[in-house]
Amino acid sequence: MTKADLIDKITEKAGITRTDAEKAANAFVESITEALKTGESITLQGFGTFKVKERAARKARNPRTGEAVDVPASKSASFSPANVLKKL
Repeated sequence: MTKADLIDKITEKAGITRTDAEKAANAFVESITEALKTGESITLQGFGTFKVKERAARKARNPRTGEAVDVPASKSASFSPANVLKKL
């Protein structure tokens, strides 16, 4: 499902205009993004949790040369589905 498909579903299920549905979808994505940038986690009851996970620095190997490469520490967004969603 693409963002356009999601907007169409919101329009259909909520009975609102496509413009309003697009604004709602964009606001949702922006709100999640802003919260993750500040390190907050977002929990949606019955759906799941968005949070930031930290990855430690590590050594990796270049597959072509076999040379060791340092991979710096980083942060990444993750999603953990709620039990209700897992069961579906």
